[in-house]
Amino acid sequence: MTVTPTYETLLVDEREDRVVVTLHRPEARNAISGRMIAELHEVCALLEADPKLLLLTGHGGVFAGGADIAELLRRGRDEALRGINSRLFERVRRLPLPTLAAVDGWALGGGAELSYACDLRIAGPDAVFGNPEPGLGILAAAGACWRLPELVGESVAKQVLLAGRNLDAPAALAAGLVIDVVPAEKLLDEAHALLDRMARSSPTALRLTKLVVDSPGAHPVADDLAQAVLFEGQDKKDRMTRFLEKRSRA
Repeated sequence: MTVTPTYETLLVDEREDRVVVTLHRPEARNAISGRMIAELHEVCALLEADPKLLLLTGHGGVFAGGADIAELLRRGRDEALRGINSRLFERVRRLPLPTLAAVDGWALGGGAELSYACDLRIAGPDAVFGNPEPGLGILAAAGACWRLPELVGESVAKQVLLAGRNLDAPAALAAGLVIDVVPAEKLLDEAHALLDRMARSSPTALRLTKLVVDSPGAHPVADDLAQAVLFEGQDKKDRMTRFLEKRSRA
């Protein structure tokens, strides 16, 4: 018998081809707590066992206002070495199928780093990304120091990480951090439309493409191996046959 997890800090909607997760700590601007980390690990376990697309968003016009500062204050060296947040965000990054963060309002500190761990981001007009950790005597140690330069380039990343610059929605779009900026009332609809587009692709092709893109350095051998797997699949044959049949009728 399968036991369905119960969540205190998340709203989880499991659908046929995707899982929609809403960060839900309205009393704390959806700040990322230890409990939320544990529950997000449960979601990752579900998606690893049964790969689906992931849509991650926040409740109440806020993505996540950062990590829970009261909890961070109590953490010491041993907790830092455990990588409580960074291990989760890396797990999100390595999920089999694409992940999308729909961000409106604040995505600060750990909230920003969680969005950086997703494959894609789409923003509402009030989205703000920032990493103010040095002002609290710490650094953005859950991926921002190396993910953000990969996403927006070293110059913009240093503006955020060192100079405390926040990227509003237009700046995030200009930097390539988000795929689009859409009206707040259409944010989830547009996010689902993007997932619908990906869902029409071959899941195996998406999965292997993500593996190859995320592989470090040049990877012609990985390209060849992934393509060899796909060339032998029935899905490829069916899709290409439909394409050719449709073209012949045009």
